Amino acid sequence: MNLGSLLRTAHAFGASFFFAIEPAFKIKEVKHSDTSDAAKHLPLYTFSSVDALMLPRGCALVGIELTDDAVELPSFFHPQAAAYVLGPERGSLSPEMQARCDHLVKIPTKFCINVGLAGALVMYDRQICQGRFARRGTNPRAKPEALPEHVSGAQKIRRKPEASE
Repeated sequence: MNLGSLLRTAHAFGASFFFAIEPAFKIKEVKHSDTSDAAKHLPLYTFSSVDALMLPRGCALVGIELTDDAVELPSFFHPQAAAYVLGPERGSLSPEMQARCDHLVKIPTKFCINVGLAGALVMYDRQICQGRFARRGTNPRAKPEALPEHVSGAQKIRRKPEASE
């Protein structure tokens, strides 16, 4: 059920792909919680081990783990190209997986939370941090600051150089 929930949430937040390492799931259970049928909309990659994990070039691996040395999520700067890995329910990322991560991030809670909820919080935080939304007001009565209007340069028309005779 958690896998289906994470797939649906990733689809809703516009993820490019989804991956699982050593997955043990039943398709029927996934479909019960993934009502958006995310597998039809984003690729699902499965890997047999941490060593087998392959990510696109330039893609940072961000581990979500409650460790002393992890950066707290509200202070984390999300890389432009990133893949996020969460440990199993009632478990942790293996030492091999933690070593493979470029960043370790923790959600500042008193104790571990459901993996589906953890994934949703991380995706929401990433969306907020990308700066596509107006800044929040400084108090409940203040209106959000308006986003500046998007400006792009003048149109450039490129022509092939003419062959000289």
